[in-house]
Amino acid sequence: MTEMNMVEAIRDTLAAEMERDERVIVLGQDVGRLGGVFRATDGLEERFGEERVVDMPLAEGAIAGSAVGLAISGLVPVAEMQFLGFAAQAFHQIEGQVARMRYRSGGGLAMPIVIRAPFGGNVRTPELHSDSQEARYVQAPGIKVVAPATAADAKGLLTQAVRDQDPVLYLEPLAGYRLQRDDVPEGEHTVPFGKLRTVREGADVTVVAWSAAVRVAEAAADLAAAEGISCSVVDLRTLVPLDEDGLAEAVARTGRAVVVHEAPCSAGFGAEVIATVQEHAFWSLKAPMARVTAPDTPYPIGRLEEHYVPSATRVLAAIRRTAEAG
Repeated sequence: MTEMNMVEAIRDTLAAEMERDERVIVLGQDVGRLGGVFRATDGLEERFGEERVVDMPLAEGAIAGSAVGLAISGLVPVAEMQFLGFAAQAFHQIEGQVARMRYRSGGGLAMPIVIRAPFGGNVRTPELHSDSQEARYVQAPGIKVVAPATAADAKGLLTQAVRDQDPVLYLEPLAGYRLQRDDVPEGEHTVPFGKLRTVREGADVTVVAWSAAVRVAEAAADLAAAEGISCSVVDLRTLVPLDEDGLAEAVARTGRAVVVHEAPCSAGFGAEVIATVQEHAFWSLKAPMARVTAPDTPYPIGRLEEHYVPSATRVLAAIRRTAEAG
């Protein structure tokens, strides 16, 4: 094990996969000479050359579309969108080409593409930088959506993504890039898609989260424990594929659930989590399930974001209500 922050784990994993497979290339805005706006690709151009670390123009549709052509030609492109909010400019390519190409070709064309995109709040970014828009990509059948919450999972899920024959949207929490530090396995390390992580066991309420919201859920569970409420915390890790059985079992163990995410409430992925639990674990429920989310408003200026994204105190309030209900 080596202690790393998340951006270090991502950078080391990209280098390891490029060393392992010469077909792996990195492309995106400022990924080469600059080393990425967050330095996630720092040093890769010097090590692997400009033909495998390619600076692209400020045109997200061109980045995603180029990845499609590169994958068809037999390469394994890892494309970076500087922020998930910017990927809206490439949604026509991601949803219409990246996600559908295997289906459109009758299985003849694999799409081993990874699209890396940082997202999420608590870093006081300008407009369009912190929006959590993961749900819209879940609605694009054919693409997998993964969201690590730890540096260890950042390595394991990214390794798995690069080696997958289907396209993967790999979401990186901005707040976790340097704040999240943990032990990362050395050498070969993969995390299978569709298998959630139990962060902590508890008897009274199950708190479900992913990405940076996992840390918020853990902090809320600590506050709840001080009040005598025992919380289980689970990290979904991947939204597509979703660990439906693991999710149902985690909620059934307590009979109560609180779902936490940074996206606005309406049609956020939390709604899918609740629907899945209702279908697979309804008879185990002791109380209505709750969501703690951002409000249905545009992302605010940085000075207001602590009132926008879920906080431990807001999650604690939902835990209390859920524990007392029923």
